Amino acid sequence: MTRHTRRKLTGLLVAILFVAMCWFTPIHQLASIPQELRILQGAHAALDLGMKSFATVTTSQPDVISVSGTPKSAVSHLNQPLQLDSGKTGTADLKVKLFGLIPVKSVHVNVVPDLKVVPGGQSIGVKLKSSGIMVVGYNLVKAGKDSISPAEQAQVKVGDIITAIDGTTVKSVEQAAELINKAGKTGKPMEFTIKRQKEQLKLKVKPLYDKDSDIYRIGLYIRDSAAGVGTLTFYAPDQKKFGALGHIITDVDTGQPIGVGEGQIVHSSVTSIDKGESGSPGEKRGIFIDEDKVLGSITRNSDFGVFGNMNNLPDNAKISKAMPVALAEQVHEGKASILTVVDSQKVEEFDIQIVNVMKQKYPATKSMVIKVTDKRLLEKTGGIIQGMSGSPILQDGKVVGAVTHVFVNDPTQGYGVFLEWMLNEAGIETKTKVKS
Repeated sequence: MTRHTRRKLTGLLVAILFVAMCWFTPIHQLASIPQELRILQGAHAALDLGMKSFATVTTSQPDVISVSGTPKSAVSHLNQPLQLDSGKTGTADLKVKLFGLIPVKSVHVNVVPDLKVVPGGQSIGVKLKSSGIMVVGYNLVKAGKDSISPAEQAQVKVGDIITAIDGTTVKSVEQAAELINKAGKTGKPMEFTIKRQKEQLKLKVKPLYDKDSDIYRIGLYIRDSAAGVGTLTFYAPDQKKFGALGHIITDVDTGQPIGVGEGQIVHSSVTSIDKGESGSPGEKRGIFIDEDKVLGSITRNSDFGVFGNMNNLPDNAKISKAMPVALAEQVHEGKASILTVVDSQKVEEFDIQIVNVMKQKYPATKSMVIKVTDKRLLEKTGGIIQGMSGSPILQDGKVVGAVTHVFVNDPTQGYGVFLEWMLNEAGIETKTKVKS
């Protein structure tokens, strides 16, 4: 056998061994260990190394994460998956070595605060006052023989938010009308401060006298508030905060998000149900009750719902004890349930199936696909309907998310959002703060 042939055979043997090792179950299992891992404070996690009898694990911060219940910094020669025990909040690095010598894996562990919330499900009335005046349409003002909209001619657009008139902050339709009429009598153009998406503009608009109404007008339909019925998702007793709806509140005419000037949530009662069908989403119909009894104040309206401050758990709760919160990566496909109201103010629990979970490292509104399996709910509503948004999703004794949207062509299915993303929006951090 020539030297060249021996080299070729040796190279081929090495390649075969490499491929075999890659497909060897313990090696494959070792390679599948995540590079990052999050654990709730006080919780445990299993770390299966594959090559257990040859592996050694060291932890950089034994007070943050210890291995198999011991504060020692190294554990080896185990015949079962390693148990990771979390201590104080913070970060630590786990180093995995074969035979105590060959580094094969590094895992960054983040121990995050153990959070608990009370799941909601109550039907709530939402009253939201805009941070400015919303432009929702144009109307015409008679000016001699012609009818025009001065504001439209001045390039004021539907969807704009009027925040000030001649330097005066405007908070209501009545206040805006009074300022416009007063300025019109001077015969001078007015300066409107306008928020248009992320821009701030200043536009000059000259009011015209309308003989029919005997006032000066600028030819706009405007609105300063919105109201509707939804579902409470959670109450965080330690932080005195709440989250609801699971999606943003937009103006019914323009579709633009409503900036929060001030807002409240109150009790509501479901009076009737429009059952959902393919191509036609159903709806809960409800009324506000006990409006003088404000449950909470709204401070934020975002893609993930409305959030704010709440001092006490609202009435009619099905579960009054705080439950653990699931991190995004702990949510899995399988059986789950939702809490919601379909009759009056009674919160009930209904079975669902989580059929798909999206892997999301960063907040996004469509975190999972859910399917209603409860025969009682299907018979009553046809599945997911409007007004059910915000209904908390429970799985494995934890609060994992909230209902957000229905599939129009299949009302038995819809989307849910991870509760973790809603907590972040409420100002309840699920991340460990690192000191700099």
